[in-house]
Amino acid sequence: MNVAILGAGMMGTAIATPIADRGHAVRLVGTPLDGAQVDAMRRTGEHPGLGARLPEAVLPELAPSVADAIGAADAIVLGVSSAGIGWAADVLARHLSRPVPIAMVTKGLQHDGALRILPDVLGSRLPEAVRAAPVAIGGPCIAGELARRRPSAVVFAGRDPRACRRLADAFRGPCYRVATSDDPAGVCTSSALKNAYATAVGIGAGLHELEGGIPGSVAMHNFEAAVFAQALVEMTRLAVVLGGRPETAAGLAGAGDLFVTCQGGRSSRLGRLLGLGRSLADAQREMSTPDCPVTLEGVEIAAVVVRDLPPALAPEDLPLLHRLHAVLFEGAAPASVFECP
Repeated sequence: MNVAILGAGMMGTAIATPIADRGHAVRLVGTPLDGAQVDAMRRTGEHPGLGARLPEAVLPELAPSVADAIGAADAIVLGVSSAGIGWAADVLARHLSRPVPIAMVTKGLQHDGALRILPDVLGSRLPEAVRAAPVAIGGPCIAGELARRRPSAVVFAGRDPRACRRLADAFRGPCYRVATSDDPAGVCTSSALKNAYATAVGIGAGLHELEGGIPGSVAMHNFEAAVFAQALVEMTRLAVVLGGRPETAAGLAGAGDLFVTCQGGRSSRLGRLLGLGRSLADAQREMSTPDCPVTLEGVEIAAVVVRDLPPALAPEDLPLLHRLHAVLFEGAAPASVFECP
């Protein structure tokens, strides 16, 4: 199988490893913003943000080769950030000549007339002649571990069960376990929100460090656990409103993905820096490097959901998300994300 991955960020690059391990030919095509990363991979064989070598079968390419890569693909994986969905939809609409299965590691929600999951947004922007129901990939899968072949378990969710099964069968391997689901709304909503909520949980580590504490059994774990629990409640509420099932938030895409992100993902690191007293802008600068500017999708999702809250929900239905929004954008004290009932 020929697989084109669009987006050479950390997750787009990392997922190339299990796909290549299955013997597929992988072309990793950067967006127009990925030039530095692609150049670094060509020079060193490593993504600058991952520090892990690419499989020899993976070919990093620049954006101008995207038409050729799409034209030759038997399957496409979108590894762009949520902000890159428009670019991806445009290039797919221009260069797809037939329906091709599309998998998305891209996380997020977008207001497109109403708050919608990204696979539905992408599908609606493709010409009908080449339209396929995209498959969302969710679950606890940190890019750095995936690229190093650490055991990972994910869920492929979509409205077309055959497409889910085909991609799951093609990509799963000993270190990349894949379940399937017919609840893309629940999977996508949970996967998107976990980035924001992991930031809220991560604030606890920063507050502990700010007080002179060191990691250990006595820290701010009570704070973190209370925020984690409230996050699951709110993820479930929004998932149900957007058409998902409540149990999905308790599975791989919700609780699983939130837990692993709290262990050291970008969103959790952002929370730590906020807890230490950094502003959002300062934290973003501190987390970025010249070769790998950081993308903080938890910040984007907090802004989108608070701004475009579905009519079926009131702010008091998502109190933690609104308190986090106040910390990120309104200068509220980081400790305010915690509120005793």
